[in-house]
Amino acid sequence: MNTVPASAGIGWRHPHYVALMDARPPLGFIEVHSENFFGAGGAALAVLQEARAHYPLSLHGVGLGLGSAIGMDDWHLNQLAQLVERTEPWLVSDHACFARGHLADGQPIHAADLLPIPFNREALDVLCANVQRVQDRLQRPIAVENLSAYLRWNGDELTEPEFLAALAQRTGCKLLIDVNNIYVNALNDSKTIAADAHQHCCNWLNAIPASAVAELHLAGHTDCGDIVIDDHSRRVGDGVWQLYRHTLQCFGPVPTLIEWDTDIPPLHVLLDEAAHADRLVAEVLAP
Repeated sequence: MNTVPASAGIGWRHPHYVALMDARPPLGFIEVHSENFFGAGGAALAVLQEARAHYPLSLHGVGLGLGSAIGMDDWHLNQLAQLVERTEPWLVSDHACFARGHLADGQPIHAADLLPIPFNREALDVLCANVQRVQDRLQRPIAVENLSAYLRWNGDELTEPEFLAALAQRTGCKLLIDVNNIYVNALNDSKTIAADAHQHCCNWLNAIPASAVAELHLAGHTDCGDIVIDDHSRRVGDGVWQLYRHTLQCFGPVPTLIEWDTDIPPLHVLLDEAAHADRLVAEVLAP
Protein backbone atom coordinates (compact mmCIF):
# COMPACT_ATOMS: atom_id res chain seq x y z
CA MET A 1 0.00 0.00 0.00
CA ASN A 2 1.25 3.51 -0.80
CA THR A 3 2.36 6.09 1.74
CA VAL A 4 -0.54 7.91 3.38
CA PRO A 5 -0.94 11.43 1.90
CA ALA A 6 0.16 14.30 4.12
CA SER A 7 -2.18 16.97 2.71
CA ALA A 8 -5.70 17.35 1.35
CA GLY A 9 -6.88 15.98 -1.98
CA ILE A 10 -9.76 16.46 -4.39
CA GLY A 11 -12.28 14.24 -6.10
CA TRP A 12 -11.02 14.10 -9.71
CA ARG A 13 -13.97 14.24 -12.09
CA HIS A 14 -14.13 14.22 -15.89
CA PRO A 15 -14.36 18.03 -16.37
CA HIS A 16 -10.96 18.37 -14.69
CA TYR A 17 -9.06 15.52 -16.37
CA VAL A 18 -7.18 17.81 -18.75
CA ALA A 19 -6.80 20.78 -16.39
CA LEU A 20 -5.20 18.71 -13.63
CA MET A 21 -2.73 17.05 -15.97
CA ASP A 22 -1.82 20.36 -17.59
CA ALA A 23 -1.29 22.24 -14.33
CA ARG A 24 -0.24 19.41 -11.99
CA PRO A 25 -0.90 21.51 -8.87
CA PRO A 26 0.45 20.31 -5.52
CA LEU A 27 -2.12 17.98 -3.94
CA GLY A 28 -2.01 15.31 -1.30
CA PHE A 29 -3.94 12.86 -3.47
CA ILE A 30 -6.76 12.43 -5.95
CA GLU A 31 -9.84 10.26 -5.56
CA VAL A 32 -11.99 8.76 -8.32
CA HIS A 33 -15.11 6.61 -8.42
CA SER A 34 -13.86 3.10 -9.06
CA GLU A 35 -16.71 2.13 -11.37
CA ASN A 36 -15.77 4.81 -13.91
CA PHE A 37 -12.58 2.90 -14.69
CA PHE A 38 -13.73 -0.71 -14.89
CA GLY A 39 -12.62 -2.59 -18.00
CA ALA A 40 -9.43 -3.95 -19.48
CA GLY A 41 -8.24 -0.72 -21.10
CA GLY A 42 -9.42 2.36 -22.96
CA ALA A 43 -8.88 6.09 -22.75
CA ALA A 44 -10.29 6.55 -19.24
CA LEU A 45 -7.94 4.00 -17.70
CA ALA A 46 -4.99 5.45 -19.61
CA VAL A 47 -5.76 8.91 -18.21
CA LEU A 48 -6.07 7.50 -14.70
CA GLN A 49 -2.73 5.73 -14.96
CA GLU A 50 -1.10 8.95 -16.15
CA ALA A 51 -2.50 10.82 -13.15
CA ARG A 52 -1.44 7.98 -10.86
CA ALA A 53 2.15 8.62 -11.92
CA HIS A 54 1.95 12.08 -10.32
CA TYR A 55 -0.48 11.72 -7.40
CA PRO A 56 -1.37 9.13 -4.75
CA LEU A 57 -4.70 7.59 -5.70
CA SER A 58 -7.77 6.71 -3.64
CA LEU A 59 -10.41 4.47 -5.25
CA HIS A 60 -13.87 5.26 -3.90
CA GLY A 61 -16.68 2.91 -4.93
CA VAL A 62 -20.42 3.41 -5.05
CA GLY A 63 -21.54 0.00 -6.26
CA LEU A 64 -20.39 -2.85 -4.03
CA GLY A 65 -23.48 -2.69 -1.83
CA LEU A 66 -21.53 -3.90 1.20
CA GLY A 67 -24.65 -4.19 3.35
CA SER A 68 -26.66 -6.26 0.84
CA ALA A 69 -28.03 -9.43 2.43
CA ILE A 70 -27.89 -11.31 -0.91
CA GLY A 71 -24.17 -10.65 -1.16
CA MET A 72 -22.17 -8.79 -3.78
CA ASP A 73 -21.90 -9.11 -7.52
CA ASP A 74 -18.92 -11.30 -8.49
CA TRP A 75 -18.28 -9.36 -11.69
CA HIS A 76 -18.16 -6.05 -9.81
CA LEU A 77 -15.71 -7.36 -7.22
CA ASN A 78 -13.49 -8.88 -9.91
CA GLN A 79 -13.42 -5.62 -11.84
CA LEU A 80 -12.46 -3.75 -8.68
CA ALA A 81 -9.70 -6.24 -7.93
CA GLN A 82 -8.26 -5.80 -11.42
CA LEU A 83 -8.36 -2.00 -11.11
CA VAL A 84 -6.61 -2.16 -7.74
CA GLU A 85 -3.89 -4.35 -9.22
CA ARG A 86 -3.37 -1.95 -12.15
CA THR A 87 -3.33 1.32 -10.19
CA GLU A 88 -2.01 0.40 -6.71
CA PRO A 89 -4.11 2.96 -4.81
CA TRP A 90 -3.20 4.00 -1.31
CA LEU A 91 -6.82 3.40 -0.22
CA VAL A 92 -9.92 1.56 -1.47
CA SER A 93 -13.30 2.49 -0.04
CA ASP A 94 -17.07 2.09 -0.40
CA HIS A 95 -20.19 2.77 1.66
CA ALA A 96 -22.03 1.18 4.58
CA CYS A 97 -25.18 0.67 2.53
CA PHE A 98 -27.11 -1.91 0.61
CA ALA A 99 -27.81 -1.74 -3.10
CA ARG A 100 -28.79 -5.26 -4.13
CA GLY A 101 -31.92 -7.29 -3.48
CA HIS A 102 -34.39 -9.72 -5.06
CA LEU A 103 -37.47 -9.01 -7.12
CA ALA A 104 -40.69 -10.92 -6.41
CA ASP A 105 -39.68 -13.54 -9.01
CA GLY A 106 -36.32 -14.07 -7.31
CA GLN A 107 -34.23 -12.18 -9.84
CA PRO A 108 -31.49 -9.99 -8.36
CA ILE A 109 -31.80 -6.23 -8.83
CA HIS A 110 -29.29 -3.44 -8.23
CA ALA A 111 -30.68 -0.14 -6.95
CA ALA A 112 -29.41 3.10 -8.43
CA ASP A 113 -28.82 4.56 -4.97
CA LEU A 114 -26.97 4.05 -1.70
CA LEU A 115 -29.68 2.69 0.60
CA PRO A 116 -29.34 2.77 4.40
CA ILE A 117 -29.02 -0.37 6.49
CA PRO A 118 -30.48 -0.92 9.96
CA PHE A 119 -28.05 -0.61 12.84
CA ASN A 120 -28.77 -4.02 14.32
CA ARG A 121 -26.65 -7.11 14.88
CA GLU A 122 -28.10 -9.05 11.95
CA ALA A 123 -27.20 -6.26 9.53
CA LEU A 124 -23.78 -5.98 11.16
CA ASP A 125 -23.17 -9.68 10.52
CA VAL A 126 -24.04 -9.19 6.84
CA LEU A 127 -21.84 -6.12 6.50
CA CYS A 128 -18.91 -7.79 8.24
CA ALA A 129 -19.13 -10.86 6.01
CA ASN A 130 -19.21 -8.78 2.82
CA VAL A 131 -16.39 -6.48 3.94
CA GLN A 132 -14.27 -9.49 4.83
CA ARG A 133 -14.94 -11.03 1.42
CA VAL A 134 -13.75 -7.84 -0.30
CA GLN A 135 -10.65 -7.65 1.86
CA ASP A 136 -9.81 -11.28 1.20
CA ARG A 137 -10.16 -10.70 -2.54
CA LEU A 138 -8.12 -7.49 -2.58
CA GLN A 139 -5.63 -8.69 0.03
CA ARG A 140 -5.82 -5.37 1.88
CA PRO A 141 -8.07 -3.56 4.34
CA ILE A 142 -10.71 -1.32 2.82
CA ALA A 143 -12.38 1.77 4.28
CA VAL A 144 -16.14 1.97 4.80
CA GLU A 145 -17.98 5.31 4.71
CA ASN A 146 -20.91 6.48 6.82
CA LEU A 147 -23.97 7.31 4.76
CA SER A 148 -26.15 10.37 4.32
CA ALA A 149 -29.63 8.88 4.72
CA TYR A 150 -33.12 10.31 4.35
CA LEU A 151 -34.94 7.58 6.23
CA ARG A 152 -34.11 5.24 9.07
CA TRP A 153 -35.15 1.75 10.06
CA ASN A 154 -37.14 0.99 13.19
CA GLY A 155 -35.60 -1.17 15.88
CA ASP A 156 -31.94 -0.08 15.77
CA GLU A 157 -29.93 -1.91 18.42
CA LEU A 158 -26.80 0.21 18.11
CA THR A 159 -26.01 3.83 17.39
CA GLU A 160 -24.33 4.47 14.05
CA PRO A 161 -20.89 5.10 15.65
CA GLU A 162 -21.23 1.92 17.72
CA PHE A 163 -22.18 0.01 14.57
CA LEU A 164 -19.19 1.32 12.58
CA ALA A 165 -16.78 0.80 15.45
CA ALA A 166 -17.93 -2.81 15.77
CA LEU A 167 -17.46 -3.30 12.03
CA ALA A 168 -13.88 -2.02 12.22
CA GLN A 169 -13.10 -4.12 15.29
CA ARG A 170 -14.48 -7.35 13.81
CA THR A 171 -13.04 -7.08 10.30
CA GLY A 172 -9.93 -4.92 10.69
CA CYS A 173 -11.33 -2.55 8.06
CA LYS A 174 -10.82 1.20 8.26
CA LEU A 175 -13.47 3.92 8.35
CA LEU A 176 -13.96 6.78 5.91
CA ILE A 177 -15.69 9.48 7.93
CA ASP A 178 -17.77 11.86 5.82
CA VAL A 179 -18.13 14.97 7.96
CA ASN A 180 -20.76 16.48 5.69
CA ASN A 181 -22.90 13.34 5.89
CA ILE A 182 -22.90 13.50 9.68
CA TYR A 183 -23.95 17.15 9.58
CA VAL A 184 -26.66 16.65 6.94
CA ASN A 185 -28.16 13.74 8.87
CA ALA A 186 -28.22 15.83 12.04
CA LEU A 187 -29.99 18.70 10.29
CA ASN A 188 -32.55 16.31 8.82
CA ASP A 189 -33.18 14.49 12.10
CA SER A 190 -36.51 15.72 13.46
CA LYS A 191 -35.19 15.08 16.97
CA THR A 192 -32.22 17.42 16.47
CA ILE A 193 -32.91 21.13 16.27
CA ALA A 194 -30.41 23.24 14.35
CA ALA A 195 -28.98 24.78 17.52
CA ASP A 196 -27.97 21.34 18.77
CA ALA A 197 -26.74 19.93 15.46
CA HIS A 198 -23.08 20.77 16.06
CA GLN A 199 -22.99 19.18 19.51
CA HIS A 200 -24.88 16.15 18.23
CA CYS A 201 -22.24 15.72 15.52
CA CYS A 202 -19.39 16.20 18.00
CA ASN A 203 -20.85 13.45 20.19
CA TRP A 204 -21.06 11.21 17.09
CA LEU A 205 -17.40 11.81 16.29
CA ASN A 206 -16.31 11.32 19.90
CA ALA A 207 -17.66 7.75 19.77
CA ILE A 208 -15.50 6.70 16.79
CA PRO A 209 -12.12 5.06 17.56
CA ALA A 210 -9.42 7.32 16.12
CA SER A 211 -7.21 4.37 15.18
CA ALA A 212 -9.84 3.15 12.70
CA VAL A 213 -10.14 6.36 10.67
CA ALA A 214 -8.27 6.36 7.35
CA GLU A 215 -9.81 9.26 5.43
CA LEU A 216 -12.19 12.19 5.81
CA HIS A 217 -14.63 13.63 3.27
CA LEU A 218 -15.80 17.24 3.10
CA ALA A 219 -18.46 18.50 0.69
CA GLY A 220 -21.18 21.07 0.20
CA HIS A 221 -24.91 20.49 0.68
CA THR A 222 -28.14 22.27 -0.23
CA ASP A 223 -30.75 23.35 2.32
CA CYS A 224 -34.12 23.04 0.58
CA GLY A 225 -36.08 24.25 3.60
CA ASP A 226 -37.86 21.05 4.57
CA ILE A 227 -34.86 18.82 3.83
CA VAL A 228 -31.09 19.16 3.43
CA ILE A 229 -29.63 17.34 0.42
CA ASP A 230 -26.11 15.94 0.32
CA ASP A 231 -25.59 16.90 -3.33
CA HIS A 232 -21.90 17.90 -3.38
CA SER A 233 -22.84 20.95 -5.45
CA ARG A 234 -21.14 23.85 -3.68
CA ARG A 235 -18.36 24.90 -1.35
CA VAL A 236 -18.11 23.31 2.08
CA GLY A 237 -20.51 25.08 4.44
CA ASP A 238 -19.47 26.99 7.53
CA GLY A 239 -21.13 24.45 9.83
CA VAL A 240 -19.14 21.61 8.26
CA TRP A 241 -15.87 23.56 8.49
CA GLN A 242 -16.60 24.17 12.16
CA LEU A 243 -17.26 20.46 12.64
CA TYR A 244 -14.05 19.64 10.74
CA ARG A 245 -12.12 21.44 13.46
CA HIS A 246 -13.54 19.08 16.06
CA THR A 247 -12.91 16.13 13.74
CA LEU A 248 -9.21 17.03 13.59
CA GLN A 249 -9.11 17.27 17.38
CA CYS A 250 -10.57 13.76 17.56
CA PHE A 251 -8.55 12.01 14.87
CA GLY A 252 -5.50 14.13 14.09
CA PRO A 253 -4.19 14.88 10.58
CA VAL A 254 -6.21 12.30 8.65
CA PRO A 255 -6.06 12.65 4.82
CA THR A 256 -8.99 14.84 3.81
CA LEU A 257 -10.81 14.95 0.49
CA ILE A 258 -12.91 17.71 -1.06
CA GLU A 259 -15.86 16.14 -2.94
CA TRP A 260 -17.73 18.02 -5.69
CA ASP A 261 -20.00 15.99 -7.98
CA THR A 262 -22.69 18.31 -9.38
CA ASP A 263 -22.46 21.85 -10.77
CA ILE A 264 -18.71 21.27 -10.91
CA PRO A 265 -16.77 24.57 -10.87
CA PRO A 266 -13.34 25.36 -12.33
CA LEU A 267 -10.45 23.36 -10.88
CA HIS A 268 -9.09 26.32 -8.93
CA VAL A 269 -12.20 26.33 -6.71
CA LEU A 270 -11.54 22.75 -5.55
CA LEU A 271 -7.87 23.56 -5.04
CA ASP A 272 -8.88 26.54 -2.89
CA GLU A 273 -11.10 24.30 -0.74
CA ALA A 274 -8.29 21.76 -0.34
CA ALA A 275 -5.89 24.55 0.65
CA HIS A 276 -8.38 25.76 3.26
CA ALA A 277 -8.52 22.25 4.73
CA ASP A 278 -4.73 22.20 4.94
CA ARG A 279 -4.70 25.59 6.68
CA LEU A 280 -7.17 24.32 9.30
CA VAL A 281 -5.05 21.24 9.91
CA ALA A 282 -2.02 23.46 10.55
CA GLU A 283 -4.06 25.79 12.79
CA VAL A 284 -5.94 23.20 14.84
CA LEU A 285 -3.02 20.80 15.27
CA ALA A 286 -0.26 23.39 15.76
CA PRO A 287 2.12 22.29 18.56
